[in-house]
Amino acid sequence: MTDVIDLIRQVAIFKDLDEGELARVAEVCRMQEFVSGEYVFREGEHGNRLYLIVEGDVRISRNIPGSGEEALAVLKPGALFGEMAVFDRSERSTDAISNGGTKCLTIARSDFELLLDFNRELAYKVLWSCVRLLSTRLRSTNDSLRSFLAMSMF
Repeated sequence: MTDVIDLIRQVAIFKDLDEGELARVAEVCRMQEFVSGEYVFREGEHGNRLYLIVEGDVRISRNIPGSGEEALAVLKPGALFGEMAVFDRSERSTDAISNGGTKCLTIARSDFELLLDFNRELAYKVLWSCVRLLSTRLRSTNDSLRSFLAMSMF
């Protein structure tokens, strides 16, 4: 349990939690392993779980018709992924593929929601951390889009 707590303590959305709150999160975590090339999830699938990489890498990609796979990112240990579909109950927006074998901690959406429902202070901290994380991502996307538009003007 201590190892799991140490891992989740490093995740942005859990960084403000105290020891007791981290222990509650650890209780709902499950370990899952994927062999190299195995899909963690596929674009379009229903998102019902988030993932934290413990060992190995995960390739986030999309299949572009006529072009094949376009790798968007390679995530390393400590990275959280799959959370968007859990937060907004939507379909997966990309593929996630084990890159060389991967071990992940996972949290099912139903467990995550129950955790937030029954722990108001924990929910407050996690949700504010999510707001900060999503704001950072949106700023980064805006900056990338601005750069892309500036380059396309020439």
